[in-house]
Amino acid sequence: MSVWGDVANLVRLVNMGRVLARHDALMELDALGEPPLVMRAARKVLRVFSPGAKAQNEDEGPLAAALTELGPSHIKFGQFLATRRDIVGEQIAEELSHLQDKLPPFDQALALEEIDEGLGEPHEKLFKTIGPAIAAASIAQVHKAQVEDENGLRNIAVKVLRPGIEERFRRDISVYYTAARLIERIYAPARRLRPIAVVETMAHSVELEMDLRLEAAAISEMAENTSRDDDFSVPEVDWSRTSRRVLTTEWIDAIPLNRIDLIREAGIDLQKLADTIIRSFLRHAMRDGFFHADMHQGNLFADKDGRVIAVDLGIMGRLSLKDRHFLAEILYGFIHGEYMRISKVHFDAGYVPKHQSIETFAQALRAIGEPLLGKQAEDISMASLLGQLLSVTEQFDMETQPQLILLQKTMVVVEGVARNLNPDLNMWNSAAPVVEEWMRAHLGPEGILREAKNSAAAFGNALIHMPDILDDAREGMQLLAQMGRSGGIHLDQASVEALGKSRQSTSNSFSFWLGLAIVLLTGTWLLY
Repeated sequence: MSVWGDVANLVRLVNMGRVLARHDALMELDALGEPPLVMRAARKVLRVFSPGAKAQNEDEGPLAAALTELGPSHIKFGQFLATRRDIVGEQIAEELSHLQDKLPPFDQALALEEIDEGLGEPHEKLFKTIGPAIAAASIAQVHKAQVEDENGLRNIAVKVLRPGIEERFRRDISVYYTAARLIERIYAPARRLRPIAVVETMAHSVELEMDLRLEAAAISEMAENTSRDDDFSVPEVDWSRTSRRVLTTEWIDAIPLNRIDLIREAGIDLQKLADTIIRSFLRHAMRDGFFHADMHQGNLFADKDGRVIAVDLGIMGRLSLKDRHFLAEILYGFIHGEYMRISKVHFDAGYVPKHQSIETFAQALRAIGEPLLGKQAEDISMASLLGQLLSVTEQFDMETQPQLILLQKTMVVVEGVARNLNPDLNMWNSAAPVVEEWMRAHLGPEGILREAKNSAAAFGNALIHMPDILDDAREGMQLLAQMGRSGGIHLDQASVEALGKSRQSTSNSFSFWLGLAIVLLTGTWLLY
């Protein structure tokens, strides 16, 4: 970046500081640790030149209020930090988790221009009607529209990016990079939090979210994963009217989950609906390894049959098989008080370094699990349990696992939605069928047989290629013998020509030893 670019970013940082100071939000940052003298001095100066604290919503903390005033990029940044309790701590993360991503809609004429440009055709040709925006957030807004085709007139939802939002995000991200570099330079204790890497992660996440084709793909993948689930669905994507800046899906004619009065009037069983939400989330996370990471009430609906329908899949989470195994084991372990088992799975997964003590870690886990004994099931929060677990693991040098933190953050929201429907929700009863099904499928006889089948297939594939491997190994040995007779391996012309005649550019001696190892393993397996 040019010098003038850095100067411009510093000016923007000062303006951001004034807004934070006006909301008395700078004092909250002390929760991250004692700031250096230069930062404390700057805070006092900003407070002097930013008189008159802003009035704010009683449900909104000072930091959340300041970020809301600063605009879309900063709202997104706050929501991102809410998923990183390892960086901002529990208190700030809790405040930012309530940050509302709601903004006034932009002008209808601008929206129509964006649709025309985004789809490459006039909207009159593609849509029968396009109504005013019904919801607006920091990145995009949604319109109810109609199309007419061979099936007649039908309602659809059209999501449109805000005009110029990409450029605005790039500019604000540049400011965050400047701030991160300054923090690392003048405040050494903050370097362990890797502020530049945090900004890079956030920037990548937002870049993905601003390509609506990727959200369409996420909806499609989720639809494929849940095609056999009779209690959960997502809207169908209209790919012919979807592009990078415009997303069109079927219209969802259902009741938002924040309207409990309407859900009751429709005769939908609230307890069953709460169970469905918990089980759907865990099923997606554990069975599919792909979950909706923004499952708040505004993104969830219930149809007349009590099915849950999810929208706005711009933020998704993924879990590897190892992560899913980890999640299932710790839930099962805490349910049954098997702390050594939970400890062992942390070490087996490589989350806790080998130099730590398995027994001591199990003792720390017991400190989390024992207080749960004797409590009513409805008073036990799985999200809180996972949050305590991640907090304790930091004491044992466990590296940050962003995917697990995102899972825990989403679980907090999902639990809140479910308990709003059923205050007496028994989380264990709701979760048990999904956890037990996963354990049975992956760790029981079915899972063992499937793993054996996969291993046998891989083993068979190795045997099929055995002749080629042995041929390569034999050629490699002949080449080495030839080089040995000529006085060793030299980078002279003769050696180069000898290497050129080899069938592989990599070490053929490796192929020989690999072939020998496979032969030995084959014999061992057959004997077994």
